[in-house]
Amino acid sequence: MNAKQAVVKLASLAQETRLRIFRLLVEAGSEGVNASAIADALDLAPATLSFHVAHLARAGLVNARQESRFIFYSVKYSAMDDLIAFLSQNCCHGNACMPKTAAINSNEKRRRISKKQVKDIPTQ
Repeated sequence: MNAKQAVVKLASLAQETRLRIFRLLVEAGSEGVNASAIADALDLAPATLSFHVAHLARAGLVNARQESRFIFYSVKYSAMDDLIAFLSQNCCHGNACMPKTAAINSNEKRRRISKKQVKDIPTQ
C-alpha cells in the first residue's frame, strides 16, 4: 500500500457514520450483515446507508454480495490488514510496541469476532 491509497481509505473512515458501519462490519466477521440489519442496528435511513456504504466500497474497504433479494456487506479484511500494516510499518523503531498495538498485532486477534457482538454494537 502506498500513501495515496492509505489516504483514500482513511478519508473514507474519517466520517462518523461510515466509521460506525465499518466497525459493525468488522465485528460481524467475513459472513457480513444484510443492509436492513445494518440500517436497524445503526438507526439509518436506507438511502443514507447506501450512500455511506458506496463510499466505503469505492475506498476498497467493503464488499457487497447479493443473496436472493438481500444485499450483504462485509469488510475486505485484506484491505484493513494492509492499512493497519501501512500505519504501523517500522513501528516503535524496532522496540516493543505500545501495549494496545501489541495486543492487536495478529491477524487471528483482529479477525476473531463472535456474531453476538453485532447485536451489542453501540450506536453512538
